[in-house]
Amino acid sequence: MGKLTQRLSDATRSGVYRVLRADEVSDAVRGTRLDLARVDVAGAADKEALLQRLAQALGFPDWFGGNWDALEDCLADLSWRGGTGHVILLERHGELPVDDLGVLIEVLAAAAEHWAGRSRPFFAVFIDPDCALALPELFRHQSA
Repeated sequence: MGKLTQRLSDATRSGVYRVLRADEVSDAVRGTRLDLARVDVAGAADKEALLQRLAQALGFPDWFGGNWDALEDCLADLSWRGGTGHVILLERHGELPVDDLGVLIEVLAAAAEHWAGRSRPFFAVFIDPDCALALPELFRHQSA
């Protein structure tokens, strides 16, 4: 098991992070029992579109209310997803309004704390090749 796979399997490290490339995370999850969801938020120019993308990518149930509280409720459940933990890759976030991005990060951080308290890993990982987000790196790249 590689270092990134170990980290993603460790509930105590759950949180909201950034990485340069999606393939590093998807490769680390491959062959594990972690549930991986990829959410492409390109073109989601408002809260409603963002929440719709998340609901579709994560297969939210019909009762999802399409608001921040409902997102928090769904992320605290995820029983329909299976897996020993959850890894959500968020791609192409550059068009999201700053306020919506901030609330999203807060909701994802609350979900990570919820799952860590239940000893299940939860990682929300923004693909951020330009290092534009003020989020911790999921892992440091080694020089070649």
